[in-house]
Amino acid sequence: MKIGIIGAGNIGGNLTRRLTALGHDVSVANSRGPETLTALAEESGATPVHATEAARDAELVVVTIPLKNVPDLPDDVLAGAAEGFVLLDTNNYYPRERDGRIDAIEDGGLTESRWTEKQLGHPVVKAFNGTYAQDILDRPRPAGDPERIALPVAGDDEAAKDTVRALIDELGFDTVDAGGIDDSWRQQPDTPVYGLRAGVEGVTKALAEASPERPAAFRG
Repeated sequence: MKIGIIGAGNIGGNLTRRLTALGHDVSVANSRGPETLTALAEESGATPVHATEAARDAELVVVTIPLKNVPDLPDDVLAGAAEGFVLLDTNNYYPRERDGRIDAIEDGGLTESRWTEKQLGHPVVKAFNGTYAQDILDRPRPAGDPERIALPVAGDDEAAKDTVRALIDELGFDTVDAGGIDDSWRQQPDTPVYGLRAGVEGVTKALAEASPERPAAFRG
């Protein structure tokens, strides 16, 4: 698969490493320019590019940057992506630690991924937002392994969600359908599933136990 990754931090960097190792054609971009990605490119075999080039011909585009920076992405950041491409959102809203207050999330009742979707103008699938980055490297397990971790995946487009779930399976993790993007509050920060290392049963239970009320620690 041709994959573009926008963001080369902990999650973006480790997805780059794993996906290239699995044989995918990965282009990766960050905010500082491709010349700062030389080490990651040499280690992984990914192609370092400018953000405006990451989506070119991509069947899957991953956006994994601080939420506050999403509106600053170029208007044409998704231009040139393959027809029917899937947009994967790994982001979280941290109003006190990093992002500042975003009124549409706090007052408008939007889930974090619905807000991201509106900024980017394309439907998103939400996954990896509550995953420890190091687990992407260290905790893959074969299907059926009792220690295999499951990840929640939310999205409105079933075909797009299936694409992401298949890729996560290839990476060595199970998945649980977490509903649509308006349901994705169930996997936002400080919910029971956030950061949970558990199998399908545990993740399904944690999603069901989530409260729609935003925790005080994650309000601006």
